[in-house]
Amino acid sequence: MTLEAITTLDTRVPFTRADALKAGITASQLRSSAYVAMHQGIYVASDVEVTPRIRALAALQGFPAGAFASHATAGRLWELPLPTLPDEHVTVADRKHRRRRPGIVCHSPRRAVIGTKGEVPCTSSAQTFVDLADQLSLVDLVVVGDHLVRKGICKVRQLVEAAARATGSSAEHARLAASLVRPKVDSPMESRLRLLLVLAGLPEPDVNPLVSTDGGLTMRKYDLCWLKARFIVEYDGRHHIERVEQWESDLTRREAIDDDGWRIIVVTADGIYKNPGETVAKVHRLLRERRVPGTPVMTDPGWQRHFPGRS
Repeated sequence: MTLEAITTLDTRVPFTRADALKAGITASQLRSSAYVAMHQGIYVASDVEVTPRIRALAALQGFPAGAFASHATAGRLWELPLPTLPDEHVTVADRKHRRRRPGIVCHSPRRAVIGTKGEVPCTSSAQTFVDLADQLSLVDLVVVGDHLVRKGICKVRQLVEAAARATGSSAEHARLAASLVRPKVDSPMESRLRLLLVLAGLPEPDVNPLVSTDGGLTMRKYDLCWLKARFIVEYDGRHHIERVEQWESDLTRREAIDDDGWRIIVVTADGIYKNPGETVAKVHRLLRERRVPGTPVMTDPGWQRHFPGRS
């Protein structure tokens, strides 16, 4: 084996065992600490950071040309806020190219909009949103959609159109999620808070509107707002406790709006994950007190399927 042959393999991107042996790397060397097995028969140099791009390239190794990253693997490439989804996902161009591999879910060929992200062939952002309907809950899927729109990667219209073209068992799920995606959502927790209230049948608030205070001299932004009722709901993450300046700024902002005749309530993570019923009840009561049009006499219990709260 010549030195030229040994140096033709770039071990800083995933490679197959066959390619390694061909390049002069022995089986014993592959088992050493110099390399990490990404999948059965797929390796990379051990000092390489395992990023979503490296994970996707490793999953695609061994599949013929035309295969592309999809579902959660494409979602990670698009840097979407996903829950833990351990498997990688590859879609092949021809059914006969399907392979069974531990840790890799191989999907049948289908019509899909594909491109590249980080030089990796993968589904488009809108197509990835639709595909993730197979894997994510309604709330998590809307979080993804809100993120795509907020980051300027997609428009709401594109997600709605992609979902409208979808077929299969998760198509209706994708369409419902797309219908709930909104622009200007600043964080996943804002998405969750909004969905908790909307799925409870409460009137939908404006998202991050600019509200004038001090007789119109100051414009401030608030998470969720029913403008005509002068009622605001804000999410407050625990990270603010560690950011004193941000915390003080938020307090000043809230005091100013309270002094101007508005009502504002603050919801923390516990009010979404542990005690969502208390959050729904409080917001519902205040919406009724402020006579917000469309506020039901009783909330819709359907929200409980999506926000089970403390067991």
